[in-house]
Amino acid sequence: MQKTLAGRNEKLWTKNFLALTLTNGLFFSGFHILLPTIPLYAAQQGGTSLQVGLIAGIFVFSAIFIRLFTDFGKNKFGKKNCLFIGIAISFLSAASYLICNSVAELLAIRVIHGIGFGIATTFYATIAADVIPSARMGEGMGYFGLGTTVAMAIAPALGIWLLNGYGFAAVFVVAVLCQVIAFAWTRFCSISSTMPVDNFQNKKSSSLVDKFMERGTRFPALLTVLFGISYGSVLNFIAVFAKEVHIANPGYFFLLGTICVCLSRTVTGRIFDKKSPTWVILPGGILFLLSFVVLNMTTSLDILLGASVLYGLGLGALFPALQTWILNLVPADRRSAASATFYNVLDVGTGGGAILFGLLAGKVGFASVYMYSIATMFIFILAYGYYVIMKKQAVSEAVERTR
Repeated sequence: MQKTLAGRNEKLWTKNFLALTLTNGLFFSGFHILLPTIPLYAAQQGGTSLQVGLIAGIFVFSAIFIRLFTDFGKNKFGKKNCLFIGIAISFLSAASYLICNSVAELLAIRVIHGIGFGIATTFYATIAADVIPSARMGEGMGYFGLGTTVAMAIAPALGIWLLNGYGFAAVFVVAVLCQVIAFAWTRFCSISSTMPVDNFQNKKSSSLVDKFMERGTRFPALLTVLFGISYGSVLNFIAVFAKEVHIANPGYFFLLGTICVCLSRTVTGRIFDKKSPTWVILPGGILFLLSFVVLNMTTSLDILLGASVLYGLGLGALFPALQTWILNLVPADRRSAASATFYNVLDVGTGGGAILFGLLAGKVGFASVYMYSIATMFIFILAYGYYVIMKKQAVSEAVERTR
């Protein structure tokens, strides 16, 4: 108990933590400003609904591929330098959209951009976990994610506003500026470049599965895939969906949703640390599922905003809880691998879901696609509920054996 209280009193809001949170938000702003606009840009270039989904999906699969080599990069260049490399590649990719003239060129740029995104996201989260006190990991990762959360609200809305008022070139210029500022600001963070020795390097299997998913994290990783499928259906298609059902200003969905995410994260992180993941993941999963029920019935802006409230509360609970759960399951010197695992499986969900839902949308429409998100989250809740029951049963059996 005394140890826990001491851990709770460790300082969370250090200069490095604050700088990482803010620059992470800027980095993600340069990414999220493109999410609702790139599909429209691809459609303007003559892309089909399948190609629109492929452009969204290929980005995340290139990010997944490069994360297979993040351990090598960590040992070769150090975490800090890997972070700089990832941001630099993202900056150059964002600048390349300005000279893109075809769907084929757009696909190529998305592959390169995905590589930069994969590197940077892995090491942002890894370095943040290193500077957060272990007893406040859930709370700290929740606050760290607020930078991403604010980006999720402001950047898509800003992207749509810039597109409507000034065209695609303005969207790409602002995306470039976000990456440049993030790079410059991160350079001034006093983050140690020294790395802990990986004591597990020789003991671990070098199989592709182990590189993709760190051992000991596979159940929460599989849950994150399911979460990512539903998450991606909103991120990639909400603007196109709103257009299909004749709703103007879909950016308000992200804005209101982000306010709810911020409210949720300020509470659920502490609950995660004091209680257990169950107290956050189950309620969050139910709220997230209900958001897709409402989206499926959406015919007006009011209903869309109601869905955004449920979406924001559920997302604010699930995203940091799943990420922290995975990071807590490994020793400190494996956090880069665990961070890569989280983003790999999240991207498998968002990327695979984007391609699949893009194909389905061409046949049933974007509104009907959210029925599949409902089913996905229902499986998520059932799987986690079964895990909780089996875990309690195993604990009870262990107690009985000790009597």
